[in-house]
Amino acid sequence: MKLLSYILSLIFPPRCALCRRPLKGNQTDLCTDCRCDSPEFTQGKLKLQFIDSFTAVWYYRGKVRESLRRYKFRGQRNLAGCYGRLLAMKLLQTNPEGFDLITWVPISPLRKLRRGFDQDELLAKAVARELGIPCCRVLRKIRNNPPQSGLPDYARRRANVLGAYRLTRPEQVEGKRIVLVDDILTTGATAGECARMLLTAGAKEVHCAAVASAHHK
Repeated sequence: MKLLSYILSLIFPPRCALCRRPLKGNQTDLCTDCRCDSPEFTQGKLKLQFIDSFTAVWYYRGKVRESLRRYKFRGQRNLAGCYGRLLAMKLLQTNPEGFDLITWVPISPLRKLRRGFDQDELLAKAVARELGIPCCRVLRKIRNNPPQSGLPDYARRRANVLGAYRLTRPEQVEGKRIVLVDDILTTGATAGECARMLLTAGAKEVHCAAVASAHHK
């Protein structure tokens, strides 16, 4: 297996998750340039409705935007591992007290069928592996509402997702400090609706973590 892995690494060398250049030496996930120059999220614990804290790895622009689009729309599922490792490190920095459970913002069954995977589920499982925390599906999307990206403001996005999610395992969230994983946070309406459902079921706290935030500096 080691020989096979070595041969594959020569044929398909690991590449930077952002710029796609082959990694050199002991570089992991990101090349030196992207690690230094990527638009790192520095806004601290951004306050959003129903969410106790929010953090992200980057701001959603430039190479980060291109990378996430490759992940979501071009099937580059391998990027979930890189995103998960970076997001886990960010959570350790911002919330050293830790969490009890990790879950994710689910997409609709129809969208999952068309895409072939749920990008947030892969992210949540990657983060959970890094942190050694249980990861559990506790939310289900029950309405195939229009994409949030086509709506211009928070009020319309909030109305679009109201009632779109249902708890599948309320007993799993009661009294827990939960991380809700998302790929990109824009207005926070979707994450807020999911957090509202978790809090209604008795969650102690809900913290949101995303790969990228559209709330630019």
